[in-house]
Amino acid sequence: NNIIAEIKKASPSAGVIIDEYFPENLAIKYEQSGADAISILTEQNFFKGNLDHLSLVHKNSNLPVLRKDFIFDKYQILQSKIYHADAILLIVSILSDNQIKEFIEIAENCNLDCLIETHTNDELERAMKIGYPIIGINNRNLETLKVNDDNTFNLVSNFPKEFTIVAESGIKTHDQINKYNDAGIFNFLIGESILKSNNINNKIKELKGS
Repeated sequence: NNIIAEIKKASPSAGVIIDEYFPENLAIKYEQSGADAISILTEQNFFKGNLDHLSLVHKNSNLPVLRKDFIFDKYQILQSKIYHADAILLIVSILSDNQIKEFIEIAENCNLDCLIETHTNDELERAMKIGYPIIGINNRNLETLKVNDDNTFNLVSNFPKEFTIVAESGIKTHDQINKYNDAGIFNFLIGESILKSNNINNKIKELKGS
C-alpha cells in the first residue's frame, strides 16, 4: 500500500490539530516511518498553511510532495513548481473541464504530476473522460464537511483498470485499508489519523501493514 501522508496545522472540520506546528519535522518523521509521499496544505485561511512550507518540506525530505490547495489559476501551478512541489491537486468540483485540461497541460510542461480529486459519480465520470490516470476520490463532502467512508466503495465498482485511484479522508485503521484492497485500491491520502496519533512512526507502519 502507498500512503500519501498529509501535513496540516488545522482543517475546517477538525479545527487546530497541532499547536506547535513545524512541517519540516513532520516531513522527516514521515519519511523515516515509511510514508511514500507527502501532501501539504498551503491554503492559509482554513488550514493555516503557507507556500513556504512546500520548500521547507522539500529541503528536509526526499519524498515527493503534493501541494494541497484550491488551484483555480494557472499562476498557482508555476508557483507550485518554484516552491518545489512535485504534484498539485485539481478539484473537479471547483473547475470546468476546460480548466482541468489546461491546468494538466501546464503542469505537465512544468514536470508536475496531478491528482484529480472527485467526490460524486458525476465528477468521477468527468475525470475519466478527461483521462488523466491518477484520480482521487474524497470521502469528505467539501460543502458539508461530512465524511462517508463508503463513498469510495460506492464509486469504484465499475472502475476501468487504467486509472490509479487514491482514497482520501476518513481512513483511520488497517482494517479499513484491507477493505479498500479488496476493492482494488492501494493508494491512500491520510492526514488526521496520522497527525493525531500518539506515535506517528507506529501509526504509519500500522496503516502500511508492516
